Amino acid sequence: MNVTNIYQRNQNITFTAIDKGELIGWLEELYRMLFGIGAGNESVESLQNNFLKSKATFETILLNAFHDSKKTLAIATDLYEKIDSIHAMLLDDLEAIFSFDPAAKHKSEIILSYPGFYAIAVYRISHQLWKNNLPVIPRILSEYVHNKTGIDIHPGAQIGERFFIDHGTGIVIGETAIIGNNVKIYQGVTLGALNVRKEEAQVKRHPTIQDDVIIYANATILGGNTTIGHNSVIGGNVWISQSIPPHSLVFHKSDIVIKNNNKEFPEPLNYVI
Repeated sequence: MNVTNIYQRNQNITFTAIDKGELIGWLEELYRMLFGIGAGNESVESLQNNFLKSKATFETILLNAFHDSKKTLAIATDLYEKIDSIHAMLLDDLEAIFSFDPAAKHKSEIILSYPGFYAIAVYRISHQLWKNNLPVIPRILSEYVHNKTGIDIHPGAQIGERFFIDHGTGIVIGETAIIGNNVKIYQGVTLGALNVRKEEAQVKRHPTIQDDVIIYANATILGGNTTIGHNSVIGGNVWISQSIPPHSLVFHKSDIVIKNNNKEFPEPLNYVI
């Protein structure tokens, strides 16, 4: 077996020495610490020590990957200095879900079992890393969540306060999407690009969703110049590639016919599944 060609082609691909298992373990432990999962009556001092250990673990992961102690310390320090504000934002997200979702009986239920909330939490962590120009790692975190929940949020997206994802499976939020405050999104929603061209990597390709917008299941909103105005409701299954003014109701109109099943039909029924 001749592997020379494979070896030579692979020389054009540069990998950082990231232990994905260690990185995911760090993420899961950080999530548990943020919400006191399994902590019992942990003291403030104990929590402080656990966060310091978590920070040290993250510094080791970064140092092994990038071999730059100055950069490693700066990124890790920035993240853990922002942990308090990230936690406060996540509690607002939690409150938005609990207040809006009639199926949510306890906040602990949301923390432990809602894929949408988990995806938001990891997004807020990975977004902070993305803002510090940390390569690769934010994308590994977002793709881990994508695989776990079916929710694909690019860490470069800008998402405001009190964000609510319901159900969540199949949601895609692109890199340059901007989402305001008090936005609610249901399963299957795509905030995507109209065109996929490498030369547009630095261009805003994904839509802007203003404050207090609800987007129902399987809606597709495309384009960097597309803005959904505040206080709008976007119905399920719509396809939007142009801006919508504030206070709009957008819906897909279809005809539904109901007939009595006990009577003979005057025309044949043709089912399309």
